[in-house]
Amino acid sequence: MTRDGQALNAVRRRDRAVEDEAWLRAKLDGAAFGVLAMADGDQPLVNVNLFGFDADRRALYLHTARLGRTRETIEKNPKVCFVVADMGRLLPADEALEFSVEYESVVVFGRASVVEDGEEVRHGLQLLLDRYAPHLRPDRDYRPITSEEVRRTSVFRLDIESWSGKRKTADADFPGAFHFGEKDMDA
Repeated sequence: MTRDGQALNAVRRRDRAVEDEAWLRAKLDGAAFGVLAMADGDQPLVNVNLFGFDADRRALYLHTARLGRTRETIEKNPKVCFVVADMGRLLPADEALEFSVEYESVVVFGRASVVEDGEEVRHGLQLLLDRYAPHLRPDRDYRPITSEEVRRTSVFRLDIESWSGKRKTADADFPGAFHFGEKDMDA
């Protein structure tokens, strides 16, 4: 995939690019949620999602209702983008255009598909359960996923074709640095 002769996942600011695959995987593993970007014709669509990351398959698993806009859009156009991000401190400056922020992010490019195989649907759903409730186990803390539940949901597998990481940090003693919500916004 290219964009103006560059790889789709090329980071413009090379000084902020993170190419370490272990870092990219850890960022995906640690993210609370992500944002799925799709296109329905010329209409962009984003959806905030919980997700499971299957490092061995190099894939993300998401789920939504059986019927709905996300499923319809992915069935028409499987090319998607998914992002996770964390915001650090705000970094004030003497000039308004020089204000900045610390951040870390991973952008994933790939193709999403509706998972039809019942065992893979269960696998994707269990990844989500294990991610968000790792202390709870099927058959011990809850009833395992049933065939009826598999029929009631849509599970998507996003096969990762490329990804990029980006990060900006500042010195710990950066003058005036603060976290969002920390300062009185009306002052």
